[in-house]
Amino acid sequence: MDSRRESAETLRNKCSACFRQYNKMEHLVEHMKVSYHSVHEPKCGACRKHCRSFESLREHLIGPLPKAECARVFSARGCSICLNIFDSPATARYHRHTCQYSRAAPMPKGGAGGRAVAMACKMVGGGSDGSVDLCARVCLVGEDENIIFQTYVKPTAPVTNYRYEVTGIRPEYLRDAMPLKLVQRRIQDILCNGEPLWKIRPRSYGRARILVGHIVDHDLERLGLEYPAFMIRDTAKYPPLMKTTKLSNTLKYLAQAYLGYDVHTGIQDPYEDCVAAMRLYIRMRSQAHPRDYATGSGEVQNNYPAWRQRELERMSPEELLALSGSDYYCWCLDP
Repeated sequence: MDSRRESAETLRNKCSACFRQYNKMEHLVEHMKVSYHSVHEPKCGACRKHCRSFESLREHLIGPLPKAECARVFSARGCSICLNIFDSPATARYHRHTCQYSRAAPMPKGGAGGRAVAMACKMVGGGSDGSVDLCARVCLVGEDENIIFQTYVKPTAPVTNYRYEVTGIRPEYLRDAMPLKLVQRRIQDILCNGEPLWKIRPRSYGRARILVGHIVDHDLERLGLEYPAFMIRDTAKYPPLMKTTKLSNTLKYLAQAYLGYDVHTGIQDPYEDCVAAMRLYIRMRSQAHPRDYATGSGEVQNNYPAWRQRELERMSPEELLALSGSDYYCWCLDP
């Protein structure tokens, strides 16, 4: 009798997002305060469990020790790229052909299609040992994968290592390259799109463009540029795409796992990096989440204050989850 009562009580204290169970309701409340569960987390299509990242969801479905029932359903009706589960095996087979991308070929120059612009740089080495990164090539593409701007950049310091095996850059390519100051001006004009930098505001939806990339901060630093953090979408720092809360995945891995094709198989082209980052961004932006700024804005609010402790302990796990909000900005909220 006591064991049945204890089991029912533990079930009542089960998190309705990650399914962790607690002996006391107060422990579940404490868990909800620090977990930041929300409707914007990746979710298993079989058991509806919330996962912190797509890597966690992948482990849950097809990892070394997957959830057996979910793995069985996923093997029959799941897509190994987007990790969604479909109504029938036939639907899943049809979807896989549309979900997998192929490698992109450079497109002709055009206008910036869409509101987002992807940027990637290739670095040569400076300093006595060639370890100082100097930007030598930059590329910007629009959402339509057309090239907006691409050029070699004249380094501001002597180059001691051209890193040819990776960059494909030779000394003659930089001899008459565009000066860094002019490159800065061109990129700033493309990103700001006629709007003064100091006027750009979060969610203002003005003319300024969203900047997409992988390890964007490093590229901006090497270019000597500044851009508002709330206008940057970095595939290396987006929590659902990270390996752990502290460790990023490489662009090569992300393209292989979530786009279905290989990049960086030889000399690296910044256009290819731009396209991979843009495709990842569009895939994340297209997630079918409720467009709810309260739970996905990243503006962490304390919805579990101490003065409500007694009230919170009387709530159901579902009611507690409804109060919870994400601690990062979900890209699905972008226009």
